Amino acid sequence: MPDATTATSSLPLTERPRRLRRSAGLRRVARETRLSVDNLIAPLFVKDGITEPEAIDSMPGQYRLPVSHLVKEARELFDLGVPAIALFPAVDDTLKTPDAANALAENGLYPRAICALKEEVPEMLIITDTALDPYSSDGHDGIVAGGEILNDATIHVMTEIAVLHASCGADIIAPSDMMDGRVGAIRHALDAAGFEQTGILSYTAKYASAYYGPFRDALDSAPRQRTDIPEDKRSYQMDPANSDEALRELRLDLEEGADMVMVKPALPYLDVIHRVRQASDVPVAAYNVSGEYAMLHAAAQNGWLELQPTAMEALTAIRRAGADAILTYFAKHAARWLQEG
Repeated sequence: MPDATTATSSLPLTERPRRLRRSAGLRRVARETRLSVDNLIAPLFVKDGITEPEAIDSMPGQYRLPVSHLVKEARELFDLGVPAIALFPAVDDTLKTPDAANALAENGLYPRAICALKEEVPEMLIITDTALDPYSSDGHDGIVAGGEILNDATIHVMTEIAVLHASCGADIIAPSDMMDGRVGAIRHALDAAGFEQTGILSYTAKYASAYYGPFRDALDSAPRQRTDIPEDKRSYQMDPANSDEALRELRLDLEEGADMVMVKPALPYLDVIHRVRQASDVPVAAYNVSGEYAMLHAAAQNGWLELQPTAMEALTAIRRAGADAILTYFAKHAARWLQEG
């Protein structure tokens, strides 16, 4: 009886996929999906009343930054090749109100941060959010009344926020609130104010996910635990069981003028990213959220996973699913890892 080597070599194999796997050079040439620094967007947190970066315990390596350090971080990211940041404000509790009025303060934290970034790092693309939760004493993305989130009243405030951010130099407005009709209303408001060139990146399919916990820690923006307000965000964020609904939201956002669309979170929703990419004729982003980031760090700290290859595999999977841009807290490290090859 022939040995295993003889038996294998006698088989009439004309297709041997392993031929293209046998060396690093061949694997590079045959690679279907490529992750580039151009695909990366870095979410950053800015905070008033501090002079040094403030560590976020649930997000190792991430910080709430004073404006001066925010500018330095943006410059470092840009020098690494990262083309854009998504900015989120950590607002003091004393400034939070039910109507989120501080969101419209012309000399507030967010406008000052945008202006400083554009003055010091003008080449960096600045993406800003119009959701009300950082400013709301209720911790919701919209205005609360009678135990409900008011859709149209929230949109009215967000259009004013969008114009304020654009006037400070924001390149892209990214409403993350999931209110109905907000993309069209923001587009109309921006155009009417002379900001026709300011883009809109819509959080098209933002799910009511359990993966947002560390982010809410970073901004202290979780819904407040009171009997007179909704206990969570499920009445406006999407049900994790649904994917057809994402295509409905996509259709509406495109009809209303979205320049880019997004799926959030990323890794548990790779199928949704793929479906949105197949149905979309604009760039698709995905948000590799705080919980995804924290899980990999926790596993690495326990010695259960190696952080760099695991993080890069995750980011590649998001690209493979169809994301053109990835908001990720790994952006700085990934940019360095990509330089190292």
